[in-house]
Amino acid sequence: MTRQLLSSGSPMEKTFGYSRAVVQDPWVFMSGTTGYDYETMQIPDDVLQQTRNCWKTIEHYLKEAGSSLKDIVRVTYYATDEADAEAISRVCGEILHDIRPASTFLVIKSLFLPEMKIEIEVTALKGSA
Repeated sequence: MTRQLLSSGSPMEKTFGYSRAVVQDPWVFMSGTTGYDYETMQIPDDVLQQTRNCWKTIEHYLKEAGSSLKDIVRVTYYATDEADAEAISRVCGEILHDIRPASTFLVIKSLFLPEMKIEIEVTALKGSA
């Protein structure tokens, strides 16, 4: 089995020694993904938009890995404010409605940067859908 490392090109990946995703066929292991908007190069204030941005990035790299959202078998959510849980869940439910992977939702004190409100980590099994 060949291991494929996917990178966004972020200098943080090299500094911290991680990849955006690791493909070890038939598995795809996605690093925690925050609500960073790569088109504007900013993190929006709105937790709903941050959550949508997470999924946009996740979908992009799953596709690059030869996979899709439908192949997600495990998801972990990290939120910094319990009050955001309902809004985050609503967006995630729209995206994962029929996929229904195993999941864990954690409320934590903080993420790497204070403006980050949500981080999503997924594992996908290619061809599982």
